[in-house]
Amino acid sequence: MDHDSTGAKNVTQGFGKKGPHRLKPEDLGYTGELEKYREENHLLDLETGRVVAEHRERYLVRTTEGEYEAEITGNMRYTAESREDFPAVGDWVALQIYGPGSAIIHHVFPRFSVLKRQAAGKPGEIQVLAANVDTAFLVQSVDRDFNLNRLERYLTLCHASGVSPVILLSKVDLIDRSRLDEMIRILQARITHVPVLPISNETQEGYSSLQKMIKKGKTYCMLGSSGVGKSTLLNHLSGKNLMRTGGISRSTGKGRHVTSHRELILLDQGGILIDNPGMREVGMADTGNGLEVTFDRIYALARHCRYRDCTHTREAGCAVLRAVENGEIDTATYDNFLKMEKEKTHFESTMAERRRKEKMLGKIIRDYHKKDIKRKKH
Repeated sequence: MDHDSTGAKNVTQGFGKKGPHRLKPEDLGYTGELEKYREENHLLDLETGRVVAEHRERYLVRTTEGEYEAEITGNMRYTAESREDFPAVGDWVALQIYGPGSAIIHHVFPRFSVLKRQAAGKPGEIQVLAANVDTAFLVQSVDRDFNLNRLERYLTLCHASGVSPVILLSKVDLIDRSRLDEMIRILQARITHVPVLPISNETQEGYSSLQKMIKKGKTYCMLGSSGVGKSTLLNHLSGKNLMRTGGISRSTGKGRHVTSHRELILLDQGGILIDNPGMREVGMADTGNGLEVTFDRIYALARHCRYRDCTHTREAGCAVLRAVENGEIDTATYDNFLKMEKEKTHFESTMAERRRKEKMLGKIIRDYHKKDIKRKKH
């Protein structure tokens, strides 16, 4: 769905009460396209809201009227084919309010983008990180977290999801300027066409440039490991102490988990920001062209390989291998590409097998219910 705000003058029609100090639908990112879908699918009798938090299949939904604790209908749970069919932070939903602060979600609006990864420890299963995101801020600290391989994983996740990436290099006050310049040079030589912004939560370097990127009604998401400064950055951008902050564990040298759940925050300057817990694993859940966009130079060269089914590992006449040998393609980039492509292939085959089994199980359950109903009639 096109998520442009075309038709925004009709956005508030039938969307709760309006008043001089009341939250407007546009403040949550609501668009004319969403209102059109709402009308065409006969959802006008239900309230419309956005999922701002999720905890064990219970959801906090924000509307123009306030926040409601909500759960999905039994029918939604029964017909869901996978976890992707359940609401996620950032989703727009149609809900029925049945008591003070309580509601039932009846419908999830189509998503224009969805950030997802392979669920940790669950082969072939997808974990939705955030829905309806315009831009992802990929945060890496320059003192100990700087890792180009991981950045390429985040970029693939964004490209597969239709989300624009921006790289934020945090904690730049901890290193000297010449070292920072060298880091940026190495990064931009390997990762092209992606904005890179150095920032410091201590000195607030880069803050004004970052705030200029954030537009009213647009949704942003922060992705990164624990301890890179995401929570502190969110506190500064919001002007409130919304998230606890933590440092680096001395014993492990790794960041401590501070954010324990995903949450959608409305910023004073008008943008919408989704914070995510730190991720140590960024498993491939790319069934589209995410890898092709991230490794566009490798895929462009692959068109000139002698064999159409070239694996780019040992074949004679492989244009990719020739480019690696000539130094046109960085060896680390090539190695990371092979590893991620292998993961993608494995994920796709595992997911297909999982869905085949789930479909078979669903058919068995439906057949059982049909036979049970017939038995009771007789």
